[in-house]
Amino acid sequence: MSRYPEDLKYSTEHEWVREGNGRSVRIGITDYAADALGDIVYISLPTVGEEVAAGDSCGELESTKSVSDLFSPVSGVVTAVNDVLSDAPETVNADPYGDGWLFEVELADDSEDDDLLDSDGYASHVGE
Repeated sequence: MSRYPEDLKYSTEHEWVREGNGRSVRIGITDYAADALGDIVYISLPTVGEEVAAGDSCGELESTKSVSDLFSPVSGVVTAVNDVLSDAPETVNADPYGDGWLFEVELADDSEDDDLLDSDGYASHVGE
C-alpha cells in the first residue's frame, strides 16, 4: 500500500492537492516533505484573496533544519488558510494529509490540476 493517499494529486515540489466542491481545492505538503524538513516551527502562508500561480513560491516552511519555500501546485485565488498552524505548526508533521493542510485555492480553470501526479507517480518521483 502506498503511503500517499490515492484520492490526492501531487506536485514534484512535494505538495498535495485534494479536490473539493466545484473548483475549490485544498493544498498541503506530503509526509515525505514533512519528514525531510524535520520539526516544523513556523509557517508563512499566502493571504486570503491573493492570486497564486502554479510553480510560484507563495510562503515558507521553517523547521529546526532549514527554511523551505512553499510552492503553489495550481493557479487561482486563495480562499482559505489553516489558521491553526500559526499557533501549532507541528500539526503539519503530525497529520500532513488531515489537520495539517495549508491553504485552499479556487482554481483559475478546471484543467488546472491535470499536470499533477497520481499517488503511484509521486511514489516513483521520490524513489519509492
